[in-house]
Amino acid sequence: MKNNRISNHPILDDLKYIKKVKITVDGKIIEAYEGEPIATALYAAGIKTLRFTAKYNEPRGVFCNRGRCTDCIMKVNGKPNVRTCVTMVKDGMVIETMKGLGKWDDNG
Repeated sequence: MKNNRISNHPILDDLKYIKKVKITVDGKIIEAYEGEPIATALYAAGIKTLRFTAKYNEPRGVFCNRGRCTDCIMKVNGKPNVRTCVTMVKDGMVIETMKGLGKWDDNG
């Protein structure tokens, strides 16, 4: 996996990525770092489209990157409309690109 992550930041100092984990995104297993935002892991893996709009089926990705908008929402472990820019990676997560409005599972 090519590391596209920032390792040194002028304000945040040196960023240490500790534990590599695996997450599944649309059926594909990718490596990520536990505790980093899901959107960061996806962007580092080359995944920039996180959802498609309901009305025009237009692609959306990270916009505000602080949990204020809904451009980065995805289905995470069966739960729709999760803001991936502020939700941290955990080993074994299953993440799906959303198409339109999120629908809750009967058990969700």
